[in-house]
Amino acid sequence: MSELNSDRKDATPATQRLQEEARASMSNDRSDFDRVRRGLLASPRQRQIPGRFGHAVWDHDSYAFLDDPERSNDPPATVHPSLWRQGQLNNVAGLFEVVDGIYQVRGLDISNITFIRGDSGWIVIDPLTSRETAEAALELIHSHFNERPIHAVIYTHSHTDHFGGVRGVINEADVLAERVEIIAPAGFLEAAVSENVLAGTVMLRRATYMYGALLARDEKGHVDTGLGKGLPALPSVGLIGPTREIHTTGTELTIDGVRMIFQITPGTEAPAEMNIFFPELSALCMAENCTANQHNLYTLRGAQVRDALAWSKYINESIELYLDETTVLFASHHWPRWGQDEARDYLASQRDAYRYVHDQTLRLANHGLTMNEIAEELTLPDSLGDQFFNRGYYGTMSHNAKAVYQRYLGWFDANPAHLHVHPPVAAAQRYVAFMGGAQSVLEKAHQSFDAGDYRWVAEVVNHVVFADPSNEAARLLQADALEQLSYQSESGPWRDFYLTGAQELRSNGTALAGVAGNALSSEFANAMSTEMLFDLLGVRLNGPRAANLAVNADVQVTDRDEQWALGVMNGAVNAVAGRTHGEAHVSIRCTHAALAALISGHGELETLEANGAMAIDGSRNDLSSLLSALDTFSFGFEIVLP
Repeated sequence: MSELNSDRKDATPATQRLQEEARASMSNDRSDFDRVRRGLLASPRQRQIPGRFGHAVWDHDSYAFLDDPERSNDPPATVHPSLWRQGQLNNVAGLFEVVDGIYQVRGLDISNITFIRGDSGWIVIDPLTSRETAEAALELIHSHFNERPIHAVIYTHSHTDHFGGVRGVINEADVLAERVEIIAPAGFLEAAVSENVLAGTVMLRRATYMYGALLARDEKGHVDTGLGKGLPALPSVGLIGPTREIHTTGTELTIDGVRMIFQITPGTEAPAEMNIFFPELSALCMAENCTANQHNLYTLRGAQVRDALAWSKYINESIELYLDETTVLFASHHWPRWGQDEARDYLASQRDAYRYVHDQTLRLANHGLTMNEIAEELTLPDSLGDQFFNRGYYGTMSHNAKAVYQRYLGWFDANPAHLHVHPPVAAAQRYVAFMGGAQSVLEKAHQSFDAGDYRWVAEVVNHVVFADPSNEAARLLQADALEQLSYQSESGPWRDFYLTGAQELRSNGTALAGVAGNALSSEFANAMSTEMLFDLLGVRLNGPRAANLAVNADVQVTDRDEQWALGVMNGAVNAVAGRTHGEAHVSIRCTHAALAALISGHGELETLEANGAMAIDGSRNDLSSLLSALDTFSFGFEIVLP
């Protein structure tokens, strides 16, 4: 019978056998190790990048275990050999020349920052996640080249790791003075501030699982995300809105002598995204639409499902529009591809991989297979799956097939037994009782563990944990099963999810318990439209508590010349722009920043009034009743415990 204790474990014989089989099935192609080092001009100047709390926002040394020469071709049994390989590749950091005139700093963040040399300065593409890492990247390129001004910043898409470090490379005063232009795809700002706002707290909590934020970085902990090493720790994230939006494919701009042609690709890897072709440099930037892994159609932190069919078609459009003139391909993650033949094979293969998972999922669905059945059956053909850049380091065929099914058919598999299932605790209590009690379940689960059936152990023992979270033997057994599943995972996020779950089971809960859940920074709140702020108000409103509350408020946003009729009735919010109630219970006159502070929870009403940012007329009691009905979220809610 397996031994139970709260320590991290070694790989079991069953896991070791699977790792050996995986290694034997992998190609011996080492060309990526040449690509990732090609053009290296300078190594990082700092091994640790300091943050505002005296901590390391980025720590190269924490991943030094991946560079052990004795482990180059002999990964530990606690890491899937293919993920180990990807982790080694993503560990290569520094300033690189893509071609003369295009330079990337890689390995200082989960994403890449790209510098395009103009006649007198730089154009920056995707300034990383944090001010600190972006500053370090700028210092690195300035240390190698003479210092040059930045004339433009381009956000390829609306995810934070591609714009959050903008204040590390430019200041807003230069943008306001029109010395620096910020270019983004149409819909960027709304997508950037909305995707993680309404469900911001729960997404951020889930992201701690997805990116292994609380895990040790070692052979039994976090190794790599697949997309890059990891996220910066407690970063300073900023946002400066675009000064120019690109609406149509084929739009051309020339800035500081650099000619650019844009391809708009909405609904692919991000709601607002674009690729960029540089004709004079024969270079195509694929943003995050083609990277050296299979990407997510559904990201495990939570987000709207992405469109695999559109994604595939946009890659094909890139081939048709630009490939004949392309000799180098680069992206916002990983390393470039050089040569037209290599670029063609790469783009066509990724195009076909996204099309395959889309079409084959729906083919099987039309045969009557359900989401989980499809995910279990579907694999890429060898012609696609043997390519390292199509492997499931980040997204996987399993959860991407489920995403396609969800996009078209939703959560219900049409089996009426699944139409109104019990919630987890109630179901767990019934399952455990039916199975003869907790002790009986654990005895059988130990046998399954010893047989290497860790998926079943994790599933069945979860019922015991939710029926009685104080059952230490159940928590530790489930943790051991999750840990072995993590070791077997080629996907970085799967590994981190399993390991974080195991860690919290062993410690009997999250270390984040009680941490406040305001995931929305004041800077992001200020960037939201007034309508989005009222949407956030609705999410914070405790419907049962406000069920009998009826408030009409006229809201004048002075610095945006906006008038809103805000209403709360039946536990729900409604807001109409451009009019007043006529006989409102309360009138609010305020700046947009003050309204954002009040609704997001960053400011108190009395403080905002005292500093002149907000003025109230009418029934203060009605306004106070509304504010008192707003929930404050806790970031540290439990996931693997009820």
